[in-house]
Amino acid sequence: MRAMILAAGRGERMRPLTDHTPKPLLPVGGKPLIVWHIERMVRAGITDLVINHAHLGMQIEQELGDGSRFGAHIRYSDEGTALETAGGIAFALPLLIPPSPAGRGNEDECAPFAVINGDIWCDYDFAQLPALAAKMQQRGDLAHLVLVDNPAHHPRGDFFLDAGRVSNTPPGNRQPALTFSGIGLYQPALFAAISRGSKAPLAPLLRAQIAAGRVSGEHHRGHWLDIGTPARLDELDKRLRATQNAPHV
Repeated sequence: MRAMILAAGRGERMRPLTDHTPKPLLPVGGKPLIVWHIERMVRAGITDLVINHAHLGMQIEQELGDGSRFGAHIRYSDEGTALETAGGIAFALPLLIPPSPAGRGNEDECAPFAVINGDIWCDYDFAQLPALAAKMQQRGDLAHLVLVDNPAHHPRGDFFLDAGRVSNTPPGNRQPALTFSGIGLYQPALFAAISRGSKAPLAPLLRAQIAAGRVSGEHHRGHWLDIGTPARLDELDKRLRATQNAPHV
């Protein structure tokens, strides 16, 4: 399975920290935020990674290199100017779809790939993703979303979840809305209508396919944090350092 880490955002709310350092390279718990994602992916056996970038993107390439020191193989999608989430994924599709053997069709053209926002921290177990991707293909779903409890800064949530299916409207069981974590699985076909190099948000694509009944989901109840402000970055840094310094019995 291939995976993409989204790292092209400007990080306006993180200024002045991001004036000279791209948001994914901001240190937290003793290492850049994006390194936490890379290491968790590698531990889960997902080592073929794509990272997009725009703002100060060459710093990301210089810091991470080809990924070999993490046990990964990293390739980069240089957008120049950020293309928003769906536009960035569509631009990177040639890197996310493995080439087909000579003279054969490419079965992987329909293989789901994972995408994770570079500005979150989450203890979700990425080792689950290949099996979930296989279920997606069996059902013909175009996306699978990991949802989390609503944080204080986003109390209304994004989507509803009912028996493993994502809904735009409240289901009959009256469950409250949940927040999209920024972790998802997607079929390449979800981005087929986006012209390569054009800007496009992800939410409208998801809502259309949710309405068509082609999006599954799950509720992750572990730790999750959207690193959208310096205060949240500091909160995560303190949490991780406290965990690292905790005595081991």
